[in-house]
Amino acid sequence: MKVESPLPPDYLARLNPEQRAAVETVDGPLLVLAGAGTGKTRVLTTRFAHILLTRRAFPSQVLAVTFTNKAAREMRERVSAILGEPAEGLWLGTFHALCARMLRRHAEHVGLSSNFTILDTDDQNRLLKQVMEANRIDTKRWTPQSMMGVIQRWKDRGLIPARITAAEDTDFANGKAQAIYAGYQDRLRALNAADFGDLLLYVTEILRTQPDILADYHRRFRYILVDEYQDTNLVQYLWLRLLAQGHRNICCVGDDDQSIYSWRGAEVENILRFEKDFDGAKIVRLESNYRSTAPILAAASGLIAHNEGRLGKTLRPGRTDAQNGEKVTIVELWDSDEEARMVGTQIEELRREGHSLAEIAVLVRAGFQTRAFEERLINIGIPYRVVGGLRFYERAEIRDAIAYMRATVQPADDLAFERIVNVPRRGVGEAALRTMHETARANGIPLSVAAVRLVETGGLKGKVRDAIGGLLRQFEQWRALLDTDGHVVTVATLLDESGYTDMWKQDKSAEAPGRLENLKELVRALAEFESLGGFLDHVALVTENEEASDSDKVSLMTLHGAKGLEFDTVFLPGWEEGVFPNQRAMDESGNKGLEEERRLAYVGLTRARRRAIVSHAANRRIYANWQASIPSRFLEELPDAHVQRTGSAGMARDARISSLTSFPGQFPLTAQRPRVIDVWEQPGRPARTDRIPVGARVFHQKFGYGTVKAVDDDKLDIAFDKTGDKRVLDRFVERA
Repeated sequence: MKVESPLPPDYLARLNPEQRAAVETVDGPLLVLAGAGTGKTRVLTTRFAHILLTRRAFPSQVLAVTFTNKAAREMRERVSAILGEPAEGLWLGTFHALCARMLRRHAEHVGLSSNFTILDTDDQNRLLKQVMEANRIDTKRWTPQSMMGVIQRWKDRGLIPARITAAEDTDFANGKAQAIYAGYQDRLRALNAADFGDLLLYVTEILRTQPDILADYHRRFRYILVDEYQDTNLVQYLWLRLLAQGHRNICCVGDDDQSIYSWRGAEVENILRFEKDFDGAKIVRLESNYRSTAPILAAASGLIAHNEGRLGKTLRPGRTDAQNGEKVTIVELWDSDEEARMVGTQIEELRREGHSLAEIAVLVRAGFQTRAFEERLINIGIPYRVVGGLRFYERAEIRDAIAYMRATVQPADDLAFERIVNVPRRGVGEAALRTMHETARANGIPLSVAAVRLVETGGLKGKVRDAIGGLLRQFEQWRALLDTDGHVVTVATLLDESGYTDMWKQDKSAEAPGRLENLKELVRALAEFESLGGFLDHVALVTENEEASDSDKVSLMTLHGAKGLEFDTVFLPGWEEGVFPNQRAMDESGNKGLEEERRLAYVGLTRARRRAIVSHAANRRIYANWQASIPSRFLEELPDAHVQRTGSAGMARDARISSLTSFPGQFPLTAQRPRVIDVWEQPGRPARTDRIPVGARVFHQKFGYGTVKAVDDDKLDIAFDKTGDKRVLDRFVERA
């Protein structure tokens, strides 16, 4: 490579000693453990430019891998800025983009032509449905979307159909999943097509089985750079290992403490075993944080230190002006409604003090939690954006549920009826809908009335007639139920009886559990209104509320969506057992799931530059019931020296006081007793007078029998025989 000008004199001078070591340790395997806010992008791009400027390789001899197109563009721009000229001829891009480029060169080895088509999600599902129907699989019970989730998990693990062992197999689709996978791959090849999972799968298979091709890439790539290594799945890991066997000059940049995507296939073990995978590997730790103040960093470091599966590092301020600052504030509140009011009040106060709304974020564990904060911000006139997702009432499952409500309250609502008449699927196709529309227009009647006539007169035939007739009878029952049991029970009932909630329970996609949580939150929201009509009016006003034209808005998002972002002030609500850490994550993955939840908490804290406010409520409403909540174990793991704890909800919960106190300069709290809801109300349980010891056998009405593993005041860690480890209040168990 020809360099016309001398090396830029300052491109290394801008680095701190840790960063410079990561850039200049060029040869051999290197793992850069880059803590939050430590300048990993600067290190990666400067290292790339350093390799080119010192003439160790031509641009085409460096393979640089990112997870997003945005990261790839940013790297290209930064490298070009250091070089002083456009960086051309680079192998720089996402895993999928680079593998698509490779696969087009070698497509014949997997039965494709170089001009193969990459199918989108809709085409994948339609093709898979054809294969499933050919195998006589009930696609209502085993949906193509669910089957695609199984196939993609196999592809994420680098498994072609022939490599699936009994241990990797599943009983999904009556045990025919592997055969369906094989049939799906055959159909893709017949169409000269591939899906996104195939790009990595096929290239890895080619490198495994074609030594000449692998050797060619070993000669081609002298250096490999990988961003966000902690987020790699197994097939990405295999692809990188195969390519790195040549020169072994692989540099992976990542943070084991920020590995939070196991639900989409990421394997934190990839980064943890780097030294074992590459003999003689060096590790450089970036620990100087240029984002947050010392108390925030100390609190986050103290929390993540409780994880066993980590390589270890301790963040410290990289700026002299960050040595001091506000401690992390933990606010204990009486209930979830007061939590939303507290956040809203503090945002109003910050705004009055001149704080930019764009520098404020509310980070929640699950998407359903945004609803309470959205409505509070709307009520007090604070503009906001939901980052990385739709607003609560714009989500598909919420719009479907509201359509059911509208069709129940107002039979003449044609738009609502048409939206849900075949959701979940009832076999009502375009022909049946066209017949209903023609009848409605010809007679000047609503669509649902036209449906009644067609059912009665035989205008609809067979299964379609039975399905429509059954749905219409259900609507009559739900309308009657409104008068006798109220709107909360009615909506919960109609969502169950219509098959809508069951549709999402059967869905095996990663999004399905979140959709079910959103539906539960929707039913919970109904309890705040006197009638279903009042709730629907409220929703209409909320959805019509246009966004402010300015960009100064509070950001609402999940903790997963916040990774890579930063704000001056961060609110972290809902730190309670079962909410955060998430109970489902712990049930499904045990201690591994708990450690990922703790990493998620670490990510949340380290988004804050100046101020982090963590909150938890003593009571949360589930449907129409108030349920006592246990503070998250993560709160106990935050070091006392770096946090200030406020509020007195714990005493209020024991009915020893009737108001909450204020504390200077922070959050003025007002007394709020929970509103008592008659529907499904369950009496609270009194505190135990005895103590249950470690090792005792106990029984819980929901979780069954278990053994006490640890005791923390009135909280028990119990290993239940059938449902795994859970933390519960001792008042909810009995000695077995």
